[in-house]
Amino acid sequence: MMRGGGMGNMQNMMKQMQKMQKKMAEAQEELGEKKIEGSAGGGMVTVVVTGHREVVDVIIKPEAVDPDDVEMLQDLVLAATNDALKKVEELTNNTMGQFTKGMNLPF
Repeated sequence: MMRGGGMGNMQNMMKQMQKMQKKMAEAQEELGEKKIEGSAGGGMVTVVVTGHREVVDVIIKPEAVDPDDVEMLQDLVLAATNDALKKVEELTNNTMGQFTKGMNLPF
């Protein structure tokens, strides 16, 4: 059973949770608007992804294209994509982690 201010505290907590949810949604939207680059081969291949992990551009310098070594180009594209996705993961963790600091949430 709740005493006196129990309901007021519960309502206040609910308002705080709603504010936090709104801020989290805004942060996720901002992440989606960011463009993050990953590269490989000293910049021979660059992959651009959004904060929502959507590949939006692949840039391949002409000197990276060797018809006799297509496998190398495939490896560079793969490495650049993984580099970009790793950067997005770090950015997401840094951005969204601010909302869960101090909370003991199971994952």
